[in-house]
Amino acid sequence: MRVGVLTGGGDCPGLNAVIRAVVRKGVGEYGFDFVGFLDGWRGPLENVTTPLGIDEVRGILPRGGTVLKSSRTNPFKIEGGVEKIKENLAANAVEALIAIGGEDTLGVATRLADLGVNVVGVPKTIDNDLSGTDFTFGFDTAVNIAMEAIDRLHTTAESHHRVLVVEVMGRHAGWIALHSGIAGGANVVLIPEQPFDIEKVCAYVETRFKSHYSPIIVVAEGATPVDGGDMTLVSGETDAFGHVRLGGIGDRLAREIENRTGKEARAVVLGHVQRGGTPTAFDRWLATRFGLHAVTAVADRDFGKMVALRGADIVRIPLTEGTGELKLVKPEQYAEAEVFFG
Repeated sequence: MRVGVLTGGGDCPGLNAVIRAVVRKGVGEYGFDFVGFLDGWRGPLENVTTPLGIDEVRGILPRGGTVLKSSRTNPFKIEGGVEKIKENLAANAVEALIAIGGEDTLGVATRLADLGVNVVGVPKTIDNDLSGTDFTFGFDTAVNIAMEAIDRLHTTAESHHRVLVVEVMGRHAGWIALHSGIAGGANVVLIPEQPFDIEKVCAYVETRFKSHYSPIIVVAEGATPVDGGDMTLVSGETDAFGHVRLGGIGDRLAREIENRTGKEARAVVLGHVQRGGTPTAFDRWLATRFGLHAVTAVADRDFGKMVALRGADIVRIPLTEGTGELKLVKPEQYAEAEVFFG
């Protein structure tokens, strides 16, 4: 069998570990032949391919990013896109496709599966917001990078008696903010699921200074105030999946805190640093296991499925279950962080 592999959406630590595991087991155990499609869904849409064998995956386990490159191409936004994908898969004698991606990439995979394309999905997002799986690879790396930044910022905050606001990724889900904030000893954590009261945030800031320590505030990029304000946008532009570019909530929050409390406040935006570079051991382990189980699903011809982590086990679930709704932080989980506010 000839199998295609693609990676879509934002780059993420662990993508190369998935690709490596798929190829190593697929060739060694099943005798599969592989072709890589470059730049996400643009690859099968425009027939942009690259060889993908044992030689091509040597040494890529610790590398960040993806050797197959990525894009946010949406074939359902292009006239005749689905037909072109089917034609190019047939032209390359590809009988099955392994799509590695997040909500958007796997959303396309779900619709293609309904239209008769043999697809197996692998969940990927640093935001950890895909339902159906306990964790997605890339999340642990992002949390560790954010935690290390918070650790380093504590000493700067103390030295200058400043408020430091750390903006992390998280459009609709606050998992990175929650985990890194708790692990890094932040004094306030603000997430999209729980609109924040700026007056309460400022009160926490004042309380922290009274204890002769300087506050660290971790805020997800999609956090919003309770007064009904919108998420802060970098621009009004949207990508092929309708997502606007977020950013700026950290600066906005720092300005408000400084104006209301008179305390010096600065914002640090971690941005793409969170999803770049080498993956942690956990993400390499999880990504590798996802890859091994994904190629086994192909061998079993169990298409329209996504591999997922449930406890310590890798299971297969319908793609619709993985992409049907976002996995959000529950109020009781956020309450655990609130114990440390102020």
